[in-house]
Amino acid sequence: MSLEGNGPAGPGPAARRDAAVRAAVAQGLLGEDEPVAGLLDVAGIRGAAAALREAFDEVRTGDCGVLHAFAVKAASLVPVLRLLADEGLGCEVASPGELALARAAGVPAARIVLDSPAKTPAELRDALSLGIAVNLDSRAELDRLDALVGHGGPPASPLGLRVNPQVGGGSIGAMSTATERSKFGVALRDPGARAWLLRAHADRPWLTRLHAHVGSQGCPLELMAEGVRIVYELAEEINELAGRQQIDTLDIGGGLPVNFASDEVTPDHRDYARLLAATVPGLFDGRYGLVTEFGRSLTAKHGMVVARVEHTKSAGGRRIAVTHAGAQVATRTVFAPGAWPLRVAAYDARGLPKTGPPVAQDVAGPCCFAGDLVAVDRALPPLEAGDHIALLDTGAYYFSTHFAYNSLPRPGVHGWLATADGVRFAPVRAPQTLDELVAESGGAHAAELSSLR
Repeated sequence: MSLEGNGPAGPGPAARRDAAVRAAVAQGLLGEDEPVAGLLDVAGIRGAAAALREAFDEVRTGDCGVLHAFAVKAASLVPVLRLLADEGLGCEVASPGELALARAAGVPAARIVLDSPAKTPAELRDALSLGIAVNLDSRAELDRLDALVGHGGPPASPLGLRVNPQVGGGSIGAMSTATERSKFGVALRDPGARAWLLRAHADRPWLTRLHAHVGSQGCPLELMAEGVRIVYELAEEINELAGRQQIDTLDIGGGLPVNFASDEVTPDHRDYARLLAATVPGLFDGRYGLVTEFGRSLTAKHGMVVARVEHTKSAGGRRIAVTHAGAQVATRTVFAPGAWPLRVAAYDARGLPKTGPPVAQDVAGPCCFAGDLVAVDRALPPLEAGDHIALLDTGAYYFSTHFAYNSLPRPGVHGWLATADGVRFAPVRAPQTLDELVAESGGAHAAELSSLR
C-alpha cells in the first residue's frame, strides 16, 4: 500500500494506520490463530517525544535542566521504554516491577524517578543504593527514610516530598489526584501542614525537591498549572527561610489529557508549556531543575488494538459484532464507557477500510458477561464475520492493564513503521501462550491443595 500523495507533511494518521492494519493481516500478525493484536506507531511516538522536548525548550528563559520521565504505567513495555530513552526521556516508576522494566530498558539511574504511595523499606533501600531520585509521599514515609539515612552523610539519591496542593478535581474523579481528600502526598491546606513542611525541610537539608501532580484525563490545563504555581510558591518560601537554594528541582508530574474524539492532538505539550510559563514565570528562569512525568499524552494516539470479528448476530433489532477485543484489553472502556469512550474503525477481512452505508451496531468482546461491549449503538459499515475492528488511541494503558477474565491470553504487541515502500514491523511483546497462561495460574502446583488433609 503506497503512502504517497498524502500532502507535504507526509501521510496522515488515518492513512498510516490503514497501511498498518492491512500489512498486519497480510503478514500474519492477525488471523485465526492470533485474532487480536496491539499495534504501536514508532514514528508517532518519536514525534511525540520530540514535540515534548521542543515545547519546554521554547519557554525556557534560563539554563534549567529538564528531565522528561515517562510514566511507565502508561506503557509498561521494555521496548517502548527503550525507544523513549533513545529519544532522551527517562522513566517515572511506581513499583519494583516498573523499576525492573526501566532498568531492563537500559535507562540510567540518574534518569529514573520513584513515586509510589506505598514504598516498602526494601524499595527505599534499593533506590538509595542505586542513586534513584525518590519522591516521598507522606510524613510516615519521611520517618521511614530518616531511619534509613541515620546519621550518615547526605544520601546519594535526590530526595523530595510530594505535596497535594488541594486545588480540586476534574471531570473523572478517579484521575484527579489533588482533591481535598486525595490519598497522594502531604495535604498542603490541612491545618498545620504548611508549618510542618517548612520544619521538615529546615531539619533536613538533603530534602531538595518538591513534587506535585494534579491529575490526568479530565483535568483542565488551568487546574494543573494552578497546582504547579502553589508548589512553586512553597519552594520559594522554603528557600527563603533556608537562606539558600535548598529546593533545587521541581517535579511537576504529567497528566496532559488526550482527545479521544478525533485524530487531532489537543491539547498538546506546547499549549501546556506556554500556560505554565504565563502562570509561573519563575519556573523556567534557570533557578530550578524540572522533572515532568507525562505518560498517556506520549503514546495514546500512537497505538491501536485490532481484532477479528468472529461472527455477527441481531438481538432486539440491533446488529451485534462479536469480536476478540473486549474487557480483557479495554477494561476501562467496558466498565466506565462514559469516561473512556473509544473510536472504532472498521476493516474488511484483508485489512482494507470497510465501506458501506453506516448501520447502528454494538461491538462486543469475547468475555463471558453481558456488559462486555466496547461500543454501543455505534454507526459503522455493516460488520461481517472475518472483518476487523480497530480500537483507536489505545497506545497508553490498554497494553499495560490486561484483565485476565476468562483466562484470555495477553495479545501480542508489534511496533510498526510506515514508509512509501510499505510497513515494517518489530516485536514488542510476544502473544502469551496457553502454556505460559497455565504456568502463571499455578500449573506447577496442580496437586498441592489436594495433598492437604
